[in-house]
Amino acid sequence: MPGKVVEINEQEKWAIIECFGIQNKVYTPLIEEDIVLGDYLMVHAGYAIGKIDIEEAHNLSLLKKHPKNLENPLHSWRYAGHIPQ
Repeated sequence: MPGKVVEINEQEKWAIIECFGIQNKVYTPLIEEDIVLGDYLMVHAGYAIGKIDIEEAHNLSLLKKHPKNLENPLHSWRYAGHIPQ
């Protein structure tokens, strides 16, 4: 799940991310790069596993936002304009 960083605690190695209006605390010791407010993180099981760019975060959010997209991921790419209708 992708999420936007809205709060960071570098000493304790965690961040608060927001996804679909819900905020969650995630741990960040697996990320070697600097994390700044507004970054997007890919999260699994409460741990940030990588930084992603905003376009990738939005594309992944489309898959989660529309249940029909989970059945057919190509639908989300068409919806986002990446594949012609």
